[in-house]
Amino acid sequence: MKTVDLEAPMTQAAFGELVGITQQAVSDLAARGVLPAGSIAAVWLLAYCERLREQAAGRLSTDGAGPDLAHERALLAKAQREGQEIKNEVARGTYAPIDLLADVLANTSQAIVDRLEQIPSELKRRCPDLPPAAFAAVMTCVSSARNEAVHRATRLVDELLFEDQPVEDEPDDVPDDEPHPTAKD
Repeated sequence: MKTVDLEAPMTQAAFGELVGITQQAVSDLAARGVLPAGSIAAVWLLAYCERLREQAAGRLSTDGAGPDLAHERALLAKAQREGQEIKNEVARGTYAPIDLLADVLANTSQAIVDRLEQIPSELKRRCPDLPPAAFAAVMTCVSSARNEAVHRATRLVDELLFEDQPVEDEPDDVPDDEPHPTAKD
């Protein structure tokens, strides 16, 4: 084996012989900018090794165009695994489509709101002699319950959607018998 001066420029044929590829492959690498034109052998060797590392890591195909087949297979395997996990969760009854859950929650919430809105007229109809202070106290409790339901639902959604971000607690200075400041009456 002959000694190579890494501090001097080298021909494509000599570099191909050094790394074990054809002169045409070296020419292609140079044309694609992998091997900088006019550089010394050491620069070409480092650039070539970097390209090989990228290929080995799956970040570059053998033609330099992008992810290689192994990377694509890994992505496919991951997608298939995730799909199977969802099927397993459905079979165990621990998974439901978001649209279904949203519809159930919306319908349930609307039913609750409809019933809560009937309370003032029902109270006046069934308890015509109810003192105004008692009526106001009942309505304050109803409003507080409605606001707390909205607050808890909002907090739960925030926690589930933004698991990696802390959710700030509401101030504890809001009495239980007053409407929650973040909910709309």
